[in-house]
Amino acid sequence: MKEIFSKRLKNARLAAGFSQDDLVKAMNSLVSKNAISKYEKGLMMADGKVIISLANALNVKPDYFLRPFTIEIERVEFRKKSKLSVKKVDSIKQKVTDVVERYLEVEQFLSIESSFENPISSFKITNGEEVENAVNRLLEIWKIGYNAIPNVIELLEDKEIKVIEVEAPDEFDGFSGWANGKYPVIVINKHYTIERKRLTALHELGHLLLSFDTSINHKDIERLCFRFAAAMLIPVSTIINELGPYRGYISMAELIGIKENYGISIQALMHRAKELGIIKDMTYINFRKRINKNRSEDGLGKYSGAEKS
Repeated sequence: MKEIFSKRLKNARLAAGFSQDDLVKAMNSLVSKNAISKYEKGLMMADGKVIISLANALNVKPDYFLRPFTIEIERVEFRKKSKLSVKKVDSIKQKVTDVVERYLEVEQFLSIESSFENPISSFKITNGEEVENAVNRLLEIWKIGYNAIPNVIELLEDKEIKVIEVEAPDEFDGFSGWANGKYPVIVINKHYTIERKRLTALHELGHLLLSFDTSINHKDIERLCFRFAAAMLIPVSTIINELGPYRGYISMAELIGIKENYGISIQALMHRAKELGIIKDMTYINFRKRINKNRSEDGLGKYSGAEKS
């Protein structure tokens, strides 16, 4: 019991973003920092009064501290910008673990069987062309087709992937991992635009499904997962049908129309056009110079669909 309590306490404290000193203060100094440290090391067990105070301070129910652990998230692919602190990273991870745990408990209570198989596990990825082939195969197996995906999160949840939206600072992009080694989990920032949620969720799907050659470095893996996400939103044949095989210039009105139909940002769309050789590097560079003044794409159209887990 001490071991469960100690780990639960530390997880709840990290999820709240508290240091041990912060927790003591939130409890009005009912116990000392030394006592908190001993609780978390499993050297001492709190009494009922302290447990209730801990629960109030950490915004959890008292029985949370005594529940056995049922979930561990493994093989985590975590993406963040350098400004996001370790404390914030730990807080997000603990919040997600708690949500997934309760998610699976509800499924068990309702006798819902949840299983997942990677339909493209046999594809070994070393370059962008192989990513495109994997996407085309996935679209075929999942019977998605080559038109716009109306709701990415709904699609992923239908395929037994747990999608969780979290309250997080803008510096957090997302992460993916496996709960208990068999339940795929994707986490995205609740406050992002619809287009960014769609791209991020599919980027993390790439991390879950693609089998990369061991020679590929982390930066290239991120680039290939981005390509996977963009290809899911607008496959090769679809973007060529929309833009043609080569363009010297693409009007903003045309880009907005595609954004609104396919739920892909104008920036991701132009990057995809460059990768596929539809536009030249200089065309893309000139576009980047213009869009840098409006990276949020304010006033440049919006996808009308809903993306909520």
